[in-house]
Amino acid sequence: MDLRQSLFELIARHQLDRTQARQLQQLSGLLDEPPGLASWLPRGAAILGAALGGLGVVMWIAANWETLGRPGRFGLLQALVLATAVGAAWRPAARAPLGLLSLLGIGALFAYFGQTYQTGADAWQLFALWAVLALPLCLGARSDVLWTPWALVAMTALSLWTHTHIGRQWQVRPEDLDVHMLAWAMALLLVAALSPALRRFTGAGPWAMRTAIVLAVMSFTLIALGGLFHKTVAGQYPLGLLMLVVSAGLLGTRRHFEVFGLSAVALGLNALLVAGLGRWLFDRHGGGDEIGKLMLLGLGAAGLLAASVSGILRLSRRATGAQA
Repeated sequence: MDLRQSLFELIARHQLDRTQARQLQQLSGLLDEPPGLASWLPRGAAILGAALGGLGVVMWIAANWETLGRPGRFGLLQALVLATAVGAAWRPAARAPLGLLSLLGIGALFAYFGQTYQTGADAWQLFALWAVLALPLCLGARSDVLWTPWALVAMTALSLWTHTHIGRQWQVRPEDLDVHMLAWAMALLLVAALSPALRRFTGAGPWAMRTAIVLAVMSFTLIALGGLFHKTVAGQYPLGLLMLVVSAGLLGTRRHFEVFGLSAVALGLNALLVAGLGRWLFDRHGGGDEIGKLMLLGLGAAGLLAASVSGILRLSRRATGAQA
């Protein structure tokens, strides 16, 4: 039952006056400051301010594109990266927000460089270079504030690399299986690099790994769905299923249990299995009762979802009991 609602019921039942009601609330602890507020609120405000500041500089440059000359634009972006990087090294207390601002500045600098000189480099190369140059910054800051956006940058580079090496199209073809396999292998390596096993070297926290897991699951699922709906089912579909099954088995173990990542993997598995059932029903058994097929598909989806939730809750209770 909600504690606040229970207190209101007690106040009404015993007809307490304002002073007595306030004393009761003080005894319950509802008027106390949330635990840890004094430490995480300033830190969160600094991180939000750094993110908005970095984006503000980028937007300001875009708004004054014609006013600033090329040296002025480069100088401003380089000064931003240099000042924030030096500040992050000099002030440990502000290292995370200043590092985030520096990471955003690196991205803006590369974006402007690519637009100005038209080097002919593929988009994935700029993102990959951004990730590589920001890596020392992340290793130095040892904070999820930097590792989480870095994971997003790295996975974006990987996605664009895949797009480039399959002929610059998002269509899934059987002959591109080797490219997709390599991309998935690199995505798994990225997740492993951000996992708790290497945390003492990287300093990455749980949200960096969770971001990488969610993006990897999206890659597995979308590419596998493309393989499923090919003219003939492409190898990407069974391989994507296998990758998700193996990932679920790994994340469900006691040593590597991660409820957030396991939930994302279960969602991807459900999507692939339900889509596979739908293709099997409507392709192999064409005609017939379409409403019945839809009902069977819905029941299958509901059953898979219920089984997934039940299994994840059971594993979560097991992990909680083991920690206790």
